[in-house]
Amino acid sequence: MASPGDDNVIANACESAPYKIARGVKARDHFWLKSQPYSLEHMLGGDPLADRFTGGTVYQAFLSALSYHRWHSPVSGRIVKTRVIDGTYYAENLAEGYDPAGPNESQSFITDMATRALVFIEADNPSIGLMCVVFVGMAEVSTCEVTVKEGQRVQKGDELGMFHFGGSTHCLVFRPEVKLKFDLHGQQAGLESQNIPVRSNIAEVLR
Repeated sequence: MASPGDDNVIANACESAPYKIARGVKARDHFWLKSQPYSLEHMLGGDPLADRFTGGTVYQAFLSALSYHRWHSPVSGRIVKTRVIDGTYYAENLAEGYDPAGPNESQSFITDMATRALVFIEADNPSIGLMCVVFVGMAEVSTCEVTVKEGQRVQKGDELGMFHFGGSTHCLVFRPEVKLKFDLHGQQAGLESQNIPVRSNIAEVLR
């Protein structure tokens, strides 16, 4: 467990490989652009809390089919809300062209399209405040099981839920007020990155 007594350290929610970090994310965006921008209103299913994250930061990481598929809380705090949004299978962004690995190259795109679970957490650290963890089923994955309930307190590293099959992806979504320094463990985000252990240090809040 990364720095269990330090609420400025954010833990890796899944055994996963860093895919993308985006800052200044818009509430709504268009996906015919090859850059695959994040669109918070669609990503969060039109949730009333989505406006709180406009202009904020999204960290996304990929779970291969052989990765550990349970989810763990990146922060200590209180569960504000959970929600599972039904979605599509094998969705891909046409602008990426043929992808022999299915949606691997369309991971930002499928945060809007695929079955996903939202877990909103009010962190104990006021410098983080409300954040959202989005667990996205890729390809044939449709079972995203949330095992925490609204109002429940969690400690950093506690289990939040699980995927039930195959490869997946997930996002940490932060408000624009939160300033972060990410630790990608000596690598760049992208399709060639390697897994970072679950519950290890993934970011630190800058005051």
